[in-house]
Amino acid sequence: MTGAMYAAIAGMKTHMNKLNVIGNNVANVNTYGYKTQRTVFRDALYTMYSSGSDGTATAGGKNPSQVGYGSSIASIDLNMTSSTYTPGRPMDCMLYGDGFFLVGGKDAANVIDPMDPNSFKSLTLTRVGDFEFKADGYLTDGKGNPVYGFMTVGVDAEGNPIVSDQLVPIRLPRMEKLAVDPNTGDPLNGPVTDDMVEGKDYKWSYTVRYPVVKKEDNKPLTDANNLLDGDVGSTRLEDYWPVNDDGDKVGDTNPLAFAQIDGLEIDPKSGKISGTLKDTDQVITIGYLAVGNVTNPNGVSHTGDSYYKCGSGAGDLQISMLGGAADTIKTVNGGKLTHVNGSLAPKDAVLSKKSEITSAGSTELITGGLEASNVDLATEISDMITTQRGYQANTRIITVTDTMLEELVNMKR
Repeated sequence: MTGAMYAAIAGMKTHMNKLNVIGNNVANVNTYGYKTQRTVFRDALYTMYSSGSDGTATAGGKNPSQVGYGSSIASIDLNMTSSTYTPGRPMDCMLYGDGFFLVGGKDAANVIDPMDPNSFKSLTLTRVGDFEFKADGYLTDGKGNPVYGFMTVGVDAEGNPIVSDQLVPIRLPRMEKLAVDPNTGDPLNGPVTDDMVEGKDYKWSYTVRYPVVKKEDNKPLTDANNLLDGDVGSTRLEDYWPVNDDGDKVGDTNPLAFAQIDGLEIDPKSGKISGTLKDTDQVITIGYLAVGNVTNPNGVSHTGDSYYKCGSGAGDLQISMLGGAADTIKTVNGGKLTHVNGSLAPKDAVLSKKSEITSAGSTELITGGLEASNVDLATEISDMITTQRGYQANTRIITVTDTMLEELVNMKR
């Protein structure tokens, strides 16, 4: 066997792998949010035929003579540049820029630790924003994975939303229907009976029940003044439960239905999710989308189904909000949203800069459509042709080498 044959075999392998990448790109030419991959070749090992010299006082220098052994794949890169907008449904979202939507299981929020920003990496990244609220009240993507963001937990005296800094799956609030005195608005002492007349003896009152912020003592903070206190201690977010006068849960299941909402929309400037309650025609803010930004977007790892992980090579994952929304909305502690899950940190804890909620910068949200694949079909077809010719040329080297070896063997006859 000669070096030429080994080099040709290496060339055939690299060209076949490049064809695999091209085939995957072409197969995903109409896949929403797909990012093109690129194969980069490098020349392989060399053997020294004769070494070089710098020259002497009487003789000139000489270049080294080396023989190579083919090519190898140096890298298969991702091209994470944004692609074109494809119109779709009202809740569809597209990110123009380097950011990612954050999705994960409903229990992934329990893993996120404000003292360990690396815990953010337990969430999955995606560029495909095919969102909708499902029957269980959660905002999910097309694969059923809950979408993460920051939830509204109440409203202040002016009706502005109060938002929790805990990164959680976004879900609908619940609606409580109560019979109240038509004159005072106080709840009735007993149930509505058949002999009672609506409007005279009672009327229905509808109250939005947002997720509840609870302190260390497990007591709910449902009053807006308490939520804006500024010193609520370590808190955590839970779904709403009816409670008695002592603040203890009533019953073992939540009897309240999710709020029925018309006209759901996502604000492209801030990522705010809002809608109109069917029962009261009141416009409410459900929450805000979170955006994940990584140090090296081209370094994320594919996991399939248009999902990525912030693994080795991608750097840090930082949580941000669109349009600098974190600087304008009120959080549970009465200030601005500054740290992800900051309220869960021990009192007086010094949190890492990496856990701060930043602005998404130049990343923009476009609603009502999805991001198309950024595959350039003309480029892929031309690359496929040159790859095919390169493979054929390497097979020809093997054929020629075989002929030469055959001549050598036949010399003894």
